[in-house]
Amino acid sequence: MDKSFTETYLNFQQVSWDTLKEAINDTLFMTIISMVIVFILGLLLGLLLYSLGRKHSSTRSVLYGLVSIFSNIFRSTPFMILMVLIIPFTKTLVGTMLGAKAAIPALVLSAAPFYARLVEIAFREVDSGVLEAADSMGASYFQTIYKVLIPESLPALISGLTVTAVSMIGFTAMAGAIGAGGLGALAWQEGYQRGNYTVTLVATVIILIIVFIVQGIGDFLTKKTDKR
Repeated sequence: MDKSFTETYLNFQQVSWDTLKEAINDTLFMTIISMVIVFILGLLLGLLLYSLGRKHSSTRSVLYGLVSIFSNIFRSTPFMILMVLIIPFTKTLVGTMLGAKAAIPALVLSAAPFYARLVEIAFREVDSGVLEAADSMGASYFQTIYKVLIPESLPALISGLTVTAVSMIGFTAMAGAIGAGGLGALAWQEGYQRGNYTVTLVATVIILIIVFIVQGIGDFLTKKTDKR
């Protein structure tokens, strides 16, 4: 006899709330730690791309091309394939290929080049007149970056980080399917494989809530920092 919709999707007695809490913690751990690293690496890589592409010379063009190729390889490789591909590197770096920590290298390598491209675009959209004014006032390269380039592009940087974070949450769900833990693992192992669709539904709803919260915070900060 077929189960009703309520019995299939709303049978909350089948949900282990302690396991669910642990899965939420794993997902938040993977997302937060990875995003901190992605922000730092992506900002530096984006700045490098912007700096190499700003002034045209044969040496800078070659270096820009090499950095672009490196960036495109990692951001274009499907996440699941990338995660499997770097298992030996992950085991060397964190000592295991299972658990939330094991997903962080793949998450960072996948998201940092993506965010770097958004950083480069944000920097390129800064009014050249503002940069020229800073140069004419005798500002050094690092002063221009710290006092002009980053403040002027801050809304776009925050918006790009928000987009990256939302994608990262989706990546953590995929990582869970191959042993990283978190809500993705819960939805796959405890939900789908055991026919417990209530668990799958609950895990999906919580992932959506996390995404909405991240998106809301990002939109708020973008509007607060936008001086236009």
